[in-house]
Amino acid sequence: MSSELPMAGDFLSLLTAQKLAPWRGYVSAAAPAQTQATTVFAFHFADGVLMAGDRRATAGNVIVTDRVDKVIEIDATSLLAIAGVPATAFEMARILQTSFEYYRRSQLQPLSLSAKVRALARLLRENLPMTMQGVGVVAPLFAGLEQSVTPPRPQIYFYDPLGAQFQSVTHVASGSGSGTIRSILSFQEHYGSPKPSEMDLRQAVKFALRLLMVASEFDSATGGVNPATQTYATIRVLRSTGVEAVTDAQQSEYLKG
Repeated sequence: MSSELPMAGDFLSLLTAQKLAPWRGYVSAAAPAQTQATTVFAFHFADGVLMAGDRRATAGNVIVTDRVDKVIEIDATSLLAIAGVPATAFEMARILQTSFEYYRRSQLQPLSLSAKVRALARLLRENLPMTMQGVGVVAPLFAGLEQSVTPPRPQIYFYDPLGAQFQSVTHVASGSGSGTIRSILSFQEHYGSPKPSEMDLRQAVKFALRLLMVASEFDSATGGVNPATQTYATIRVLRSTGVEAVTDAQQSEYLKG
């Protein structure tokens, strides 16, 4: 009797049945722990989108550094927040920066937001072999301007490690501290005053810093914020006019106010 055929669309089972299963690497117990970067989040505020991340990178139970910038300006109207393995994520960011700029210069116009969103999804799909091996996993956030409307409207997208993309109309978070941050954002959006979407820049930055402070109390991989040691977050905002960075000095001032 012939063996049962795999379910239609089950590509990996079909490969296995044909003895063509992809190679799966096994991590040696002696291998060093991967460096991981967490936590990042984004939400809509009154003037656009705020994207933030702590600055801690860990390898197992070791803190590698507290000076990682996890929110990257891809171009004048695009932001990428990385959660996962920095080596893979930073390379994806460099590829996106180069390809977006090449298109702008060669076509004399910027790439559309939908094309930018798909470009990141394609990089994540190309990273599938590393993801299946458990090394090089990345779960990023992306924010960009939809310029087909007037005025241009900032939008937020999030991805799974296999490249599926989803749009968020309110907020999103990724990384080890994301559960805590997502819960607070959801509560504030439904029951708080002001809602994140109603906050001005000062209120939004102060709220973001407090989110990281709370997340760091429950997650050792989240660096949090500590004014006493001049440890702040990486925060960038995307308005209809483009990307702006919120400096450590501004964060310190807003946190006191």
